[in-house]
Amino acid sequence: MSALFRKEVRPDHLILWNTNTARRNALSPEYYDGLLEGLAEAAETPSITAVILAGEGDYFCSGGDLNLLKERRNMTLDERKAAIAKLHTLIQAIRTCPKPVICAVEGGAAGAGLSIALACDMVVSAKGAGFTLAYVKAGLVPDGGVTHALMNALPRGTVSKMALLGAPLTAERLYDLGVLTDLCGEGEALATAQALARKIAAGPEKAIAAIKSLLTSAETATLEEQLDAERDAMAEALGGEEARRGIAAVLSKSRPVFRD
Repeated sequence: MSALFRKEVRPDHLILWNTNTARRNALSPEYYDGLLEGLAEAAETPSITAVILAGEGDYFCSGGDLNLLKERRNMTLDERKAAIAKLHTLIQAIRTCPKPVICAVEGGAAGAGLSIALACDMVVSAKGAGFTLAYVKAGLVPDGGVTHALMNALPRGTVSKMALLGAPLTAERLYDLGVLTDLCGEGEALATAQALARKIAAGPEKAIAAIKSLLTSAETATLEEQLDAERDAMAEALGGEEARRGIAAVLSKSRPVFRD
């Protein structure tokens, strides 16, 4: 396995590690490939109920490797677009994976690392971590859907300060603004993410996948489109085994068991 990526299979979840610690876990082709393969494996494996993205060492991800970006300056415009499209394919894979994806952040996330974190369904961060869009300092612009994610979550002025000045936001500030799911002590992000994964493992797999899909479509759908999507998903769920078990458990005031 690549020295820049590591996969760790747990009983009910999958941990995908960025191990490029020499460059503060900057993105690499090996990480792209590993993440895509891991997400596909999770989607196809019933025993995997959640995916956790983590970075070895004291920093989640510093974004694009400037040495690689420097080399891309010699590419044609179409070649540069194709290279950036690989990141966007990864973002889409995170968003469309039927299993919830949790990001565990230690130290912070910058640039495309922040894009990846915000593409996840839940983001756990250690206190004191910093989040930044540093593109402008290198004469570059954000990618990976980060402007879409931030503009849907934060006031325009806050996002403008991050993007136009490269000003960082602390984990505490983003938690207060509702961007982060959980805030934990330093060194506890992975354990906190795993606790969330265990809660997901106890839930109804098909219903959770449908809920994730609805949350994603709600960002861009019209009310009419979303009502139709919710109708279809609810009708499908209501006829399923998970609903039979769940409804019976609620009515009998017992704990629902969705998996044998």
